[in-house]
Amino acid sequence: MKKLIAVALIAGFGSAHAVDLFNNGAAVAGSPALSVIRTGGTSFGAGAQGSVPNSVADNFSVGGPGWNVQSLSFFAYQSFAASAFTFTNATWSVISGDINLGTVVASGTTALTNGGLQGYRVTATTLTNLDRAIFRLDANVTDFSLTAGSYWLRWAMTGTAGSGPWQPPTAAGTVGNAQQSIPDAPPYALYVDPGDQLGVEFPFIIQGSVVPEPSTYAMLLAGGLVVVALARRRRTQV
Repeated sequence: MKKLIAVALIAGFGSAHAVDLFNNGAAVAGSPALSVIRTGGTSFGAGAQGSVPNSVADNFSVGGPGWNVQSLSFFAYQSFAASAFTFTNATWSVISGDINLGTVVASGTTALTNGGLQGYRVTATTLTNLDRAIFRLDANVTDFSLTAGSYWLRWAMTGTAGSGPWQPPTAAGTVGNAQQSIPDAPPYALYVDPGDQLGVEFPFIIQGSVVPEPSTYAMLLAGGLVVVALARRRRTQV
């Protein structure tokens, strides 16, 4: 009885509601919600068309005892799609260590669901242009766990419109180390904006739950034993 209660308590803790574990930056900002090409830049977005194949990547770190990952969210546009959701699948992988030489710890091809129209990718002089509608693309992946460490998330997308999918940088225009893989080139290399020759960051979100610390499991077990003790005491007093 004691073991069953403790296991039930721990299992209940492990299946906690998914939260954002990591957010690499907003895809759009302001009101109206826009992603404006940064000063000096010229790139609307990087090719992430899985059919070519093109793909993109960006890094993240896991702290503490680790994560239980349940879903991934990407942000992309297909040019001239009339602000319609036209995305179908994402092919993704999580790499431990080096982007090209590291170990694949999780991967899959997952159907994309519509997380909502976020805004538009524009230039500073075409703020009302609606040709590049950025959507949130939600991928409910098969659950997997990550221990503390450094990782890369790599992804490519497919869609039904004629242009793209394209991967916009974060709305803040942050200079970063996002990568791209294209045919007839090194597997993954730094993606730079052709205008200013600087790197970028790509928006993405990882959702799930934090793995409990060992001390938390101990507390849950102790709580289960207390419940058992109280139940026994009630029975002896009847």
